[in-house]
Amino acid sequence: MSTPHADDPSPRRNSLAPGASPAAIRAALLPEDRDAFDDAYSAALDEARASLDLTALLDLVESWRRIAVLQADRENFARVARRTAELRTGEPVPADEPLSVTRAKAGL
Repeated sequence: MSTPHADDPSPRRNSLAPGASPAAIRAALLPEDRDAFDDAYSAALDEARASLDLTALLDLVESWRRIAVLQADRENFARVARRTAELRTGEPVPADEPLSVTRAKAGL
């Protein structure tokens, strides 16, 4: 078996799972979480560039991918946030409560 080289003429294959690219993750996030993702991703890129180690960057991408999977279904995410807030506070969440308030109560 040969080791791939930078000058290998074979077509490049994306090794990321579907939905794991930073662009796909960002697109699936709630708008209010995109700046936090951008900042964290930028810092992880800087760290990877300085250390020549991708571990922290890949861990960050996977962590945000999981969040994006949850947030991709907005209605389900809102239900999860409500239920988590109720479990944490021991009180029902008012039906008209903004999602941002519910998320804060839930720690999401």
